[in-house]
Amino acid sequence: MNFEKGDLPGQTRERLVVIGNGMAGCRAVEEILARDPERFDVTIFGAEPRVNYNRIMLSPVLAGEKTFDEIVINTQEWYEENSITLISGDKVDHIDREAMTVIAASGRVEPYDKLLIATGSDPFIIPVPGKDLEGVVTFRDLDDVDKMLDAAGKGGNAVVIGGGLLGLEAAHGLSLRGMKVTVIHLMPTLMERQLDEAAGWLLKTELERRGQTILTGANTKEILGEGGKVAGVLLEDGTEIPADIVVMAVGIRPATGLAKTAGLDVERGIMVDDHMVTSDPAILSVGECVQHRGMCYGLVAPLWEMCRALADFVTESPSGYEGSITSTKLKVSGIDVFSAGDFSGGEGCEDIVMRDAARGVYKRVIVKENKVLGAVLYGDTADGSWYFDLMKKGDDVSDIREALIFGQAFASGGALADPNAAVAALSDDAEICGCNGVSKGTVVKCIEGGAHSLDAVRGTCKASASCGSCTGLVESLLALTLGGEVESGPKTMCKCTSFTHDDVRKHIVEKQLREMPQIMQELHWTTPDGCASCRPALNYYLLCAWPGEYEDDQKSRFVNERMHANIQKDGTYSVVPRMWGGLTNPTELRAIADVVEKYDAPMVKVTGGQRLDIFGIKKEDLPAVWADLNAAGMVSGHAYGKSLRTVKTCVGSEWCRFGTQDSTGLGVKIERMTWGSWMPHKFKIAVSGCPRNCAEATIKDFGVVCVDSGYELHIAGNGGIKVRATDLLCKVETEEEALDVCAAFIQLYREEAHYLERTAPWVERVGLDYVKDKLAEEGAIETYAARFRYSQQFMQDDPWAKRAAGERKDLHAHIATVRPLEMEKA
Repeated sequence: MNFEKGDLPGQTRERLVVIGNGMAGCRAVEEILARDPERFDVTIFGAEPRVNYNRIMLSPVLAGEKTFDEIVINTQEWYEENSITLISGDKVDHIDREAMTVIAASGRVEPYDKLLIATGSDPFIIPVPGKDLEGVVTFRDLDDVDKMLDAAGKGGNAVVIGGGLLGLEAAHGLSLRGMKVTVIHLMPTLMERQLDEAAGWLLKTELERRGQTILTGANTKEILGEGGKVAGVLLEDGTEIPADIVVMAVGIRPATGLAKTAGLDVERGIMVDDHMVTSDPAILSVGECVQHRGMCYGLVAPLWEMCRALADFVTESPSGYEGSITSTKLKVSGIDVFSAGDFSGGEGCEDIVMRDAARGVYKRVIVKENKVLGAVLYGDTADGSWYFDLMKKGDDVSDIREALIFGQAFASGGALADPNAAVAALSDDAEICGCNGVSKGTVVKCIEGGAHSLDAVRGTCKASASCGSCTGLVESLLALTLGGEVESGPKTMCKCTSFTHDDVRKHIVEKQLREMPQIMQELHWTTPDGCASCRPALNYYLLCAWPGEYEDDQKSRFVNERMHANIQKDGTYSVVPRMWGGLTNPTELRAIADVVEKYDAPMVKVTGGQRLDIFGIKKEDLPAVWADLNAAGMVSGHAYGKSLRTVKTCVGSEWCRFGTQDSTGLGVKIERMTWGSWMPHKFKIAVSGCPRNCAEATIKDFGVVCVDSGYELHIAGNGGIKVRATDLLCKVETEEEALDVCAAFIQLYREEAHYLERTAPWVERVGLDYVKDKLAEEGAIETYAARFRYSQQFMQDDPWAKRAAGERKDLHAHIATVRPLEMEKA
């Protein structure tokens, strides 16, 4: 006879009802399931009509850096796999302790043996006139984010009341969405609970530099309205600030209303003992709604500790919660800050301070009786976990007092200069991931249990799965635990970063990153200035993302692109002028002949792209060669660049008896449209006048084969070491359509391919169907083509002409100092 799980004779499960489908409630259930998955039948009530998600990551959703799906903690499948009944969008209104039932707003009655209250906190609304106007919102859940996104879509002014973490994140997100943002903060220091005056000033200065208006020591008197909608904010000093939306982010209060009505003991929060049991033995509580030993907590780490203690208790393990020593490691608007313990100072305390103005770094460690009492770090938080560990253990730091401020590696006398060794020195209970409350010991157990890659760790214990700031620590633990057996995840851009090419491109656009140092700071580059792999890629990604705004960084280009010529093995250069569609004329030919004779070029060769390549030009003669060729109307053929190389054509219908269309004319039009554009890699085009394909269009990045009914458009061919025939993209009837599809395909490739990835491997990676589907979307051809043509306004400036005209005064000095093979990797 077969029995279902939980249905063995004599076995009954207790009924556990959870009020609150948030981070604390679901984490408590996870901890219970990990200890005893057969103990309870679980029912979870959630007021929101959705699954459990990470509220900490609402700020990235507002900023456009993440989608809702990316911040979901427990999917619908998790509830189903664990036989959990989820009742979402139905708020519990009443607890009947005598009948041991809960009653929801819908009228649903659910009995319990154990009840867990995890109602979290409510946003505090300052009691000023106008607080109920349309357009006044809080910042606590996804519905609030949707309201802010709706307002941001209309543009205008935003006022954020509250300069704590939530307020600053709301301001950052609305600013990125294009709104003019003013932050009003009552206290003189931003984030005064986490930062001291010096760090708060640095943060204020940096946010103002980014375009936000920060008013500290400002008290809100009234929210002004017009026609029932918010119109502005009036301060006590009489200042009026226009506003299309007002975000209240002044603080939170434990959500205790349900517990109070049920007659439970409540002060500031729901009173609980060390096992998270309330004044009713059948009712437990965890999270921001509770008060334990006089303390209420609004940070994640204490919540996780509460959940572990609760799970131990209900599964009959002897342990309890003794309270938390808290630390805060945050990324506020892309700026790293850390604080822990008591940084108020006072009698008997010694302040150790380090400032590095050039790097925007501030560190302060507070020591009392040779023990770390608190720490504040701004701009460089790498040693936060170490300071916190010293503080929790109460270690005597007198032996390392002189080196304490310089961090763990220096204080160890260099013994921990290797970052992996520094991580190895952390205790097992040292916090690695603050967002998900994961300790070093938990990560190591996860790795030893089979999670042998970064993605596997993220999927198993959630470390590094949220904001990503602890990725380096997790990677160090992987290396320490597995040695050389770490499984690789997605290939990172280079050794300087843990981000992939796709991640970097996404963040450049979403975070509005417009400078290379800004990218490196925002995305935790491990090197100060990048390397020969990432700098050219970042330079290209910025050029592609911000045409007309970003100024090309010549230092980040390969030597050929800086010299606008191809270096040869003897140190001389070859120069290839452009010949539109393979056509030339006597003036151009005479100019080439004159250059060959004048500069004693040892060889001239016809290239496979139907152009003439002049070899053996000395480095110092390049400016003069460019000038002579420019005088004949010739521009650079970009034979040296990650750019459009050639458009090869056959003579087509004008001369050939087999030609079906004017392939030469179309080729010239395509080349005139596309020349000068920077690409992820070199890009070749060909137009053949008939299916006999004399121009070899079917081994080019973009190929056109003319047929009687119009044009067959092909993509992703390669005639190099690994020959690849093209894939048919589509057929069109007119030249105009062919030009539009060509421009659209190039722009899609420019925006989505990795730097140094030719069209062939790109299409093989993403799939032909993906490319077709993207271009088949309504309006896609027109949109991509328009973006390409817009960018071309800023790209079709001939670099030879600029150099020959002496636009760069340091031209000859630059040429003289270039090392011939510097950065030449591809």
